[in-house]
Amino acid sequence: MSTAAPSEKPPDHPERERGERYLTLVEHLQELRYRLTVSAIAVVIGLAISAYFGTDLIEFLKKPAESRSEDFKLIFTEPFGGFVPYFQVALLGGLIFAMPVILYQTLAFVTPGLTSAERRWLQGTVVGASGLFIAGVAFAYYVALPPALDFLLNFGDDLAEPNIRLGSYIDFVTRLLFWTGVSFETPLVIMFLAKLRIVSAWQLIRWWRLAIVGAFVIAAVVTPTIDPVTQSLVAGPIIVLYCLGIGLAFIVQPREQPDGR
Repeated sequence: MSTAAPSEKPPDHPERERGERYLTLVEHLQELRYRLTVSAIAVVIGLAISAYFGTDLIEFLKKPAESRSEDFKLIFTEPFGGFVPYFQVALLGGLIFAMPVILYQTLAFVTPGLTSAERRWLQGTVVGASGLFIAGVAFAYYVALPPALDFLLNFGDDLAEPNIRLGSYIDFVTRLLFWTGVSFETPLVIMFLAKLRIVSAWQLIRWWRLAIVGAFVIAAVVTPTIDPVTQSLVAGPIIVLYCLGIGLAFIVQPREQPDGR
């Protein structure tokens, strides 16, 4: 006589008691769809909120340029010249608003089956990464953007009056703000890689020369000007954040790999 299978399987695997789980390919794809859906909803909500305040946000983004040039004036010459920049600003606001959700969903997907202690670590990482992103955006707006605009708007001002297209200005400002915010995630990225044993603090110390070169390469891509002052203003904090990342790597890296091998 056959017996019915028990309704609940006993937890005979210690690793599963700790919260680890093994997913099939289909389950991975389903979880990826769920994470993307949640992130997209957060972006849409943030975009809607930003769109409501879109005019105020554009006026806010214009202030650094207006303070650097008395003749600064924004124009648009295409039918969609006013709508597309408005949408860009709303999208940037939506990404900033949704950044904690995006970061949490991304990290939760790449590190499934976390224990309760690891979940708390993940939540702390998300809070720290969100704060660094906002700090990077603020740094770009208040520190990097004014000298960059000073150089761009006043270079050759005796030859022509700066009537800048609205779309060009907004595209330039939003790119600078967003990518500077992303670059400020450097210490958290380093800490996460060290936690996963991909890199170690000793390896990062040995790579200090490459880190300095990489910081200036990133600054050259992020900043719109070629003057060394503006690029140094962006590269300097990235180098400092790299050093902070080394300190965090020392804290979180497994103790059985102190030499990075």
